[in-house]
Amino acid sequence: MKDPRIETLANNLINYSVKLQKGEKVLIENFGLQRELVNALVNEAYAAGGYPFVLLKDHQVDRALLMGAQEEQYKMMGEFEANVMSQMDAYIGLRAGDNINEQSDVPAEKMAIQGQTVGKVHRNIRVPKTKWVVLRYPTNSMAQLAKMSTEAFEDFYFEVCNLDYGKMSEAMDNLVELMDKTDKVRLTGPGTDLSFSIKDIKAIKCAGELNIPDGEVYTAPVKDSINGVISYNTPSPYQGFTFENVKLTFKDGKIVEAIANDTERINKIFDTDEGARYVGEFAIGVNPYILHPMQDILFDEKIDGSFHFTPGQCYDDAFNGNHSNIHWDLVNIQRPEYGGGEIYFDDVLIRKDGRFVLPELEKLNPENLK
Repeated sequence: MKDPRIETLANNLINYSVKLQKGEKVLIENFGLQRELVNALVNEAYAAGGYPFVLLKDHQVDRALLMGAQEEQYKMMGEFEANVMSQMDAYIGLRAGDNINEQSDVPAEKMAIQGQTVGKVHRNIRVPKTKWVVLRYPTNSMAQLAKMSTEAFEDFYFEVCNLDYGKMSEAMDNLVELMDKTDKVRLTGPGTDLSFSIKDIKAIKCAGELNIPDGEVYTAPVKDSINGVISYNTPSPYQGFTFENVKLTFKDGKIVEAIANDTERINKIFDTDEGARYVGEFAIGVNPYILHPMQDILFDEKIDGSFHFTPGQCYDDAFNGNHSNIHWDLVNIQRPEYGGGEIYFDDVLIRKDGRFVLPELEKLNPENLK
């Protein structure tokens, strides 16, 4: 028996997220074989008059390829995928897997080869030139990470992913307007006192059109304006390893000190290239149904009462000039049970302990988004 929630999700992805039009081509890329949703997406694409293309991948196979990766080989892979992507009008990236640490033993230099070649397909073609959305799909391992039963996690997943994103989008407008007028931002909390400018860098709302689940408004710091210390209180899987207790010290925009549960490993990531020690994104999370980290960044970066501060590549629509082969969304939750914290715009308190305190922003508090 088909789950009607899958049909609803597929309909939302095709008709709301990427707004597929008659005659348009959509690439459905699936890491992990999730036939039911892929089939539903294919059917919805046809119903919209579009042409679906499907690319199936597997994390274990990807690891096997990476272990022996050669630059020339991945350059050819990049050219192949770039040729496909450049012919698409839309892209839906579906991610699912049984082991978040599948690539934990892949050498850093092999991961870098992938980032420098195939990764550029997404940065240079998919993101700026297609209508795209990426999402996770519920698996047993995701339920484990969320510390929930499989059935309870599936219920949570569809509640989060099928919420009224149109309502959320409207509620974000005042925050976007305020961020566009703001110069100085200050973030405070346990182990955190960080200041930077976002002057003249556009704020972008995310309400179901780029990520599912969604719920953030992002911009970028002026590249050399960041000074102070930030301590992240959310575990963060990256390149097959879960980092915890990450603490970064900035001077004039650059990470001058980085410590974590594996300090050597985290510094190797920040030494990937020159831009890896600068920041490409600052974002505020507002999804009312996502309250706790589950080591999946598409969920964790949207946590109610959180922000993320991202070393690496910036986005073209919130451009601060930083380029890098990494883009690492590290998350801090400011609700009281996680230690609290404040966000100030031009010395005015706008959010305290995860709740917006300005009247014009109260629509973004969780009880108003459900």
